[in-house]
Amino acid sequence: MRTTNSIGSKRIWVISLSAPWRRFRLVVDHLLRKSQPNTLPMTFLAHNDDSDSQKRQAPRELSGRCREIQQARIGEATVHSVRQSECVDHVMVALDHGLGGWIATANLDHLLRLRRSEDFRRAYEGASMVVADGMPLIWASRLQGTPLPERVAGSDLIYSLTAAAARDGRSVFFLGGNPGSAEAAAAKLCELSPGLQVRGTCCPPMGFDQQPALVEELSAMLAESGADIVFVALGSPKQELLIERIRSVLPNAWWIGVGISFSFVAEEVVRAPRWMQRLGVEWVHRLAQEPGRLWNRYLVQGLPYAGRLMAQSMWRRFTPRAPKS
Repeated sequence: MRTTNSIGSKRIWVISLSAPWRRFRLVVDHLLRKSQPNTLPMTFLAHNDDSDSQKRQAPRELSGRCREIQQARIGEATVHSVRQSECVDHVMVALDHGLGGWIATANLDHLLRLRRSEDFRRAYEGASMVVADGMPLIWASRLQGTPLPERVAGSDLIYSLTAAAARDGRSVFFLGGNPGSAEAAAAKLCELSPGLQVRGTCCPPMGFDQQPALVEELSAMLAESGADIVFVALGSPKQELLIERIRSVLPNAWWIGVGISFSFVAEEVVRAPRWMQRLGVEWVHRLAQEPGRLWNRYLVQGLPYAGRLMAQSMWRRFTPRAPKS
């Protein structure tokens, strides 16, 4: 299942924002930040297949490094209210206690798919933690009065989780990406985090998930690796469906779908500048890089749905909730 490396270069498109627009964004952001959290407590730390009682007892058995995690309902997803550092700490403490799980990185595309795909909904229901990968989810959470603290992108977690793994002596596996990108990303992350233990990389062929023999071969490879954290870069929904399908081969490991992140780390594809990420227009940069593949996702489906999500969030904010019985 090995393939050769293929590296390409991409061009950055830059948008200039006027001063009035920047002032408007600052005012709106200030008003939204005044919202007070109205979230539900998470009752267990991490997914563990052993028993429901172990799930409920996990937080009481762990040290004070993990606080009780809150949740907010955004569109069709229940998102955990964590900062990136808290997410990383959550994973590392869970590993210390032999608890595995997987992280779903929710964005607009995921919310749309949750409305349309029963298989995708089932996969999400199995996720141990759902983080807000897209800025529209952060805006929606503030509009409805359940503000999430910050965006937690899979493309950022790949750096912070590998740094924590190197610090704590944990091992990682890189699955997916373009041919050669997993190896290149692993090499780059080993430079950034000396001591990182890479147990393996694999770039399966196209359509492998429809061939049981190849899925079985991949599962055996992962089980043999004994990795603590598995980064899966196959794009959505394939990566989420595959994680839910095979993660039982490493039940004490943590899995996370990271999309195009291997190519970002390997510098095959240039990620949007920080200012675009902060303003929530990283999608414009990606659209400029791959218009043929992404125009339908971002322009035809994404923008109209984002508008509906914001309107729905405002409605939730001002609509009285029925008292709990």
